[in-house]
Amino acid sequence: MSEPSPTSPAGAPGPSDEWPGLPLFPLGTVLFPGGLLPLRIFEVRYLDMIRRCQREGRPFGVVTLTQGHEVRQAGTGPEAFHPVGTLATVAEVSAPQPGLLMIQAHGGSRFQLQSSQQLKHGLWVGQTQPLADDPAVPVPEDLQGHATSLAHLLETLSAHAADARSRMPVRSPWHLDDCAWVANRWSELLPLPLETKQQLMALDNPVLRLELVGDLLAPAPSGLR
Repeated sequence: MSEPSPTSPAGAPGPSDEWPGLPLFPLGTVLFPGGLLPLRIFEVRYLDMIRRCQREGRPFGVVTLTQGHEVRQAGTGPEAFHPVGTLATVAEVSAPQPGLLMIQAHGGSRFQLQSSQQLKHGLWVGQTQPLADDPAVPVPEDLQGHATSLAHLLETLSAHAADARSRMPVRSPWHLDDCAWVANRWSELLPLPLETKQQLMALDNPVLRLELVGDLLAPAPSGLR
């Protein structure tokens, strides 16, 4: 591991140092391919990571926590996380004040962690294996109702966002004819346990994912149907 440069925070990699793997961001959320991830960043380890990712045009990996917290707390053990995660690319960055970044990231391909290590300044990095992207599969006829329901929900959310001048939680364009896209957006929008979201994200069959989402839609609150 390289020594920190004189201008870097103590123990943090300098501009010329190379991370020994994909930089990881363990979070209490699940990022799906094609999804949106807004983040408020103030920890030094992640401020450095995001600045470098943006500068170098490289992704970071979002992994879902199974132990620990998003923000380091004194007296707690190290974070632990699921081995299947999603690449995230920084799309927008703003710095409303020193030491604070507000970002929007986009979900990309999934990956499998083969190993991980925590660097001296707290950033996790991992050796990863890419996972195949979902194939482009049309929504089957018997599942078409889930795509129609999603379209209605997105139209409602879009109208509310316009009225409130807020952001939509789903990126455009909408691929309502694509099985994986419909399943992923429902998985993001439904108030499901993290473990369930993680299992859905890790599935390699988009039709099965949408079928399982359909089973979960039945008891959903009326506002999400």
